[in-house]
Amino acid sequence: AATRIMLHVHNHGVGECGVYTFEVAETKVSQVMDFARQNQHPLQCVMEKK
Repeated sequence: AATRIMLHVHNHGVGECGVYTFEVAETKVSQVMDFARQNQHPLQCVMEKK
């Protein structure tokens, strides 16, 4: 599933990675953005209300 999501985001520029409670989503977004920044990756991560 992770490879499918990664390829979808790579090919389409955007994709849904998961559905979480607000608190969990907030933590995951922060972790992803911190990791991307520290490793100089252009990856962006946002949370949207569904």
